[in-house]
Amino acid sequence: MIRIAIDGNEANIKERVGSNAYAYKILVALEKILQDQSNISVEVLLSQPVQTDFPQEREGWTYRNFGPASFWTQWALPWHLFHSRQKYDVFFTPGHYAPRYSLIPYVSSVMDLAFLDFGKQFRKKDLLQLKEWTRYSVKNAKRVIAISQFTKQDIVEKYHLAAEKVVVAYPGLSLNSTPALKEKEKMETFEKWHIHQPYLLYVGTLQPRKNLLKLIKSFELVVQQSNEERKENRKRKNYLTSDSGKIETLQLVIAGKIGWLAGPIMARIQASSLKNRIIVTGYVSEQEKMFLYKEAAASILIGLYEGFGIPPLEAMQANTIPIVSNTTSLPEVVGEAGIQVSPDDVQAIATGIKTVLQQPAKERAALLKKGRQQIKKFSWEKSAQIVLDTLLEVVAESKKA
Repeated sequence: MIRIAIDGNEANIKERVGSNAYAYKILVALEKILQDQSNISVEVLLSQPVQTDFPQEREGWTYRNFGPASFWTQWALPWHLFHSRQKYDVFFTPGHYAPRYSLIPYVSSVMDLAFLDFGKQFRKKDLLQLKEWTRYSVKNAKRVIAISQFTKQDIVEKYHLAAEKVVVAYPGLSLNSTPALKEKEKMETFEKWHIHQPYLLYVGTLQPRKNLLKLIKSFELVVQQSNEERKENRKRKNYLTSDSGKIETLQLVIAGKIGWLAGPIMARIQASSLKNRIIVTGYVSEQEKMFLYKEAAASILIGLYEGFGIPPLEAMQANTIPIVSNTTSLPEVVGEAGIQVSPDDVQAIATGIKTVLQQPAKERAALLKKGRQQIKKFSWEKSAQIVLDTLLEVVAESKKA
């Protein structure tokens, strides 16, 4: 019997975004894979009572809740693992933080290392914790799970690890399993936030490195240039404008939680001449998010640093074209199925937006087809299997030692 312990705290919250969603989906997919493998048992370790949507307990899949919750990975978890060192063969954390001390071999995870490049955009307390705890977690791990080739390369370079020690397990897709909104609910969703078509959709936390200030400026530039073009066409009595009215009422919908240092973003929206056309929804449910993707003219994520980039993947699944930065992991995510722009160039971003809005039907259909092919590369089942294989590999090595 192979006995695996997993830190479930990253996933054990109600409203999951980013690393929380990754941890939860990996856990769910792992449990599904292991249902037919009676030679492997898993105990998920928690500092709080388990969320109701976690996989049900069964023989071979159990939960253990213990405290104290404060500094759990520093105190409670090492203490538990020390006294349970004969009980587990390997420990896995789908988050950045591994136990400070562990006699049990472990596999850690890294979503991204943005805190090393954009330290000023993190709270001082969070930054110190991320730097110190991630450093020792990575250094002492038998393997490190990264969510993209870009993140893997970043880990190898910044922590001087051997490339074979870092394993890539991409995030997968979730929206297909989400029940669609009913027609009445669709209308209510639009009415709730005063959204109408066409609109551009940003999904994610409102924070500086998501580059939202440049997104807002680019949106304003698209509308401004369209208005100037329309005026020029009227002068020339050419009423067949190139945007065909798509930009005249275009909205920018920003869907996500308001994060750390979001003040300048909110202030910029209020100062915009188009503030009535910039919609900030706050957190949206999975059902609302799926609907917003499907009805959007384009999805847009022009972040300065992305460890992976779930939104463009979700956009392609919803048959919507993603506009993304041509840096970090985003080209890896969209392949040839998205519009790639320089995140530092407002005009380039505006041009990318206009490219999607003015795209001929044949070109748009070809890009959407590429998107449907691209998303086949990503699934939670594939990623969970990579994680499981990595854990088993570590167990095998440990038994040889």
